[in-house]
Amino acid sequence: MTIEICVPKEVREDEQRVALVPDIVNRLSKDGISINIESGAGELVGYTDADYENATVVSNSSELLGKADITLTVNPATAEQIAQLKEGSILVGFLNPHSDLDRFKQLAERNISAFSVELIPRISRAQAMDALSSQASIAGYKAVLLGSNILGKFLPMLTTAAGTIRPSKCLVIGAGVAGLQAIATARRLGAIVEGYDVRAAVKEQVESLGAKFVDIEIKAEGSGGYARELTEEEKQQQQDILAKHVAGSDLIISTAAIPGRPSPRIISTAMVEGMRGDSVIIDLAAEGGGNCELTRLGETVLHQGVKIYGPANVPSMVGNHASELYAKNLQNFLELLIQEGEIKVDLEDEIINESLITHGGQIHHAGIKEQLEGASS
Repeated sequence: MTIEICVPKEVREDEQRVALVPDIVNRLSKDGISINIESGAGELVGYTDADYENATVVSNSSELLGKADITLTVNPATAEQIAQLKEGSILVGFLNPHSDLDRFKQLAERNISAFSVELIPRISRAQAMDALSSQASIAGYKAVLLGSNILGKFLPMLTTAAGTIRPSKCLVIGAGVAGLQAIATARRLGAIVEGYDVRAAVKEQVESLGAKFVDIEIKAEGSGGYARELTEEEKQQQQDILAKHVAGSDLIISTAAIPGRPSPRIISTAMVEGMRGDSVIIDLAAEGGGNCELTRLGETVLHQGVKIYGPANVPSMVGNHASELYAKNLQNFLELLIQEGEIKVDLEDEIINESLITHGGQIHHAGIKEQLEGASS
């Protein structure tokens, strides 16, 4: 039996990405899978309907969703889209598992097996499926370019007939995937770069990219590659040491975010007030509330000469390559989900089990189930 996969056009206003690009469609179609894509789904990243030559282009979204065995999205499906999904089918995408929990009740009621790519465990076997990392890398790169556009200074040192311009100093807060890419990008552009993270274990990675590591002598390694929450005493120690480095920076890229939790407040208003005028902060954690107290999502805040920008959905700004990487992540996940021409939801597989939120008409994921029960009590 042919497996029907569909890709709807994203409905989020600021979204340019598409879940599958033509090259991945071509690869999947060779495996006897039928791909249906909504008309115009890839146009914002340069793909016309004609580019999807091995897919069937459908103009009616409800028809598209209603017959698919597997639906692939970038953003969470809306309530309207969920109502149109084929009962008993599979949904895969960024499902934002820690907010708007009523969506998962609706998915369970329609017997949808919903996989959230944010929950794919960060283990070596799942690296090729890790969409959080692929998109974070893009965000780190783009953040430096956004900062250089706003900053009224050159990043590299320049020697001109009028004199020598000193290089800008860039501080990257958080040395995860986004932070390391930001460090590498700022270094390529010629800035003097420092990298800071509460996880001392990343010191070697920061220094391997040519940046100086800001060591606050706190070990805060947590689970899943994320940092644990600091104690009040540790937070004060962090603030005292970091304030000096913040004050000396022309450009700060802040990346400290943990999915499903508010972003840690690292840069206080007092720290901002200690910065030189015309300095810039790009807060990649804005969607979680921001690492800076002054951050406003989607806005540029001017405070005593310092500009604080909290961009939303940064990977979408590099939509073509973001879509390419995400589509490859999905392809690798589908290879796990589709075995010998059949869909197999193997609950014994760690990757399948941990990323599955709803299945068999029930809330499968223990953490989401606990949140739902807590919200209703």
